[in-house]
Amino acid sequence: METKTFEENLKRLEEVVRSLENKDISLEEAVKNYTIGLELSKKCYDILNTNEQLVVQKMTESGLVDMQRDKE
Repeated sequence: METKTFEENLKRLEEVVRSLENKDISLEEAVKNYTIGLELSKKCYDILNTNEQLVVQKMTESGLVDMQRDKE
């Protein structure tokens, strides 16, 4: 199974959104694309969340910021 990058997933999500904006799309195709869009959205969110955690970890390890203290 090939893992796609954030940019690839986002580009595909944009294509799905454009297809959903098409008034001539059938209900079945709309539901299918909506489901695909949800999956792509989750993948993008997961990638962003993972990278955010990595950046916070690196910044904390480097002493640049104490993220736990900043959240309080």
